[in-house]
Amino acid sequence: MNSRRGFLQKLVVSAAGIPFLSWDDSSQIINFPEKKYEGPVLKVAIMGLGGYGTMVAEAMKTSTRAKLVGVISGTPSKIKNWQAKYNIPEKNCYNYENFDAIKNNPDIDAVYVITPNGLHKEQTIRVAKAGKHVICEKPMALNAAEAKEMVDACKKANVKLLVGYRMHFEPKTLEIIRQRKEGELGKILFFQGLSGFRIGDPTQWRLNKKLAGGGAMMDIGIYSVNGARYMIGEDPVWVTAQETKTDPVKFKEGVDETIQFQFGFPGGATASCLSTYNMNNLDRFFITGDKGFAELYPATGYGPIKGRTSNGELEYPHVTHQTVQMDEMAGIILEGKQPIVPVDGEEGWKDMKIIDAIYLAAKTGKRVDIKW
Repeated sequence: MNSRRGFLQKLVVSAAGIPFLSWDDSSQIINFPEKKYEGPVLKVAIMGLGGYGTMVAEAMKTSTRAKLVGVISGTPSKIKNWQAKYNIPEKNCYNYENFDAIKNNPDIDAVYVITPNGLHKEQTIRVAKAGKHVICEKPMALNAAEAKEMVDACKKANVKLLVGYRMHFEPKTLEIIRQRKEGELGKILFFQGLSGFRIGDPTQWRLNKKLAGGGAMMDIGIYSVNGARYMIGEDPVWVTAQETKTDPVKFKEGVDETIQFQFGFPGGATASCLSTYNMNNLDRFFITGDKGFAELYPATGYGPIKGRTSNGELEYPHVTHQTVQMDEMAGIILEGKQPIVPVDGEEGWKDMKIIDAIYLAAKTGKRVDIKW
């Protein structure tokens, strides 16, 4: 590791100066800006004012390229609270019945859809028809067919559709991807992804088939699905899967508790992953090649992410993921920036196509081939 990279890794960077994450052509490192940002700012309305919506709103306080300017909610009291807390004008407040009127509001550039999975398709299409860019939380839909409808609707409306893949901008994750691309790990042979936690309240929407589209796979499991793809750098061509259910009362029909799944990739690598709502301490990625390895543990939590490779420990400073995500997405929408790992609607559609295959493999007990 050269001295310049080592120096930058040890910098203490404030969240107020988040960079666009990019690799310098000469040194292949993440660069941090030296002067205050003075470019365009993305004006964002958040749809869905729950726990994660609040987390994004708080993170945007220190964003330099994105600003929270509006809210969309079905709960009037939440709207009033957010107005006071984030200084949001009345004219930028909408409910689920009237938010199509954002079409006539020049103060809003984009809507971040942070609602239950089952609502994403309709809401995304409505936002697109109103002429606003869409950031949709993952998973972007209930299945690949819905995801494709969303992609097509946004293309037709000439607006961008991005998916909330915050890990695609996380420095330690990107350093491992760099090492893999540069051949430092050699030929990639195997990936392991463990994603899970013990879920609480049995009445929450995440355990409702209609709203969630499934169980753990449609929440935490997507991290291993997506992680396998960006870590290996390929899309899987076959899937096998096995489902285990120990609590059929809590995890009703169509709501998966635990699924183990395996992928095969065009280059010969394989992956073994686990998605669960019934085990804690599962947030680990491991990848190995014929020249080296890389590991993240925790791999996808809100941070700090911890990692090491056969080249040594990864020591980038932690900055709030959602702050970095919103700054980077503002650059993509307003300036056409190209992220190192895609975050567009097609990326979200690919994950849904794979998840469809996982569910089919678990149901039939057979290998499912995926055609791209």
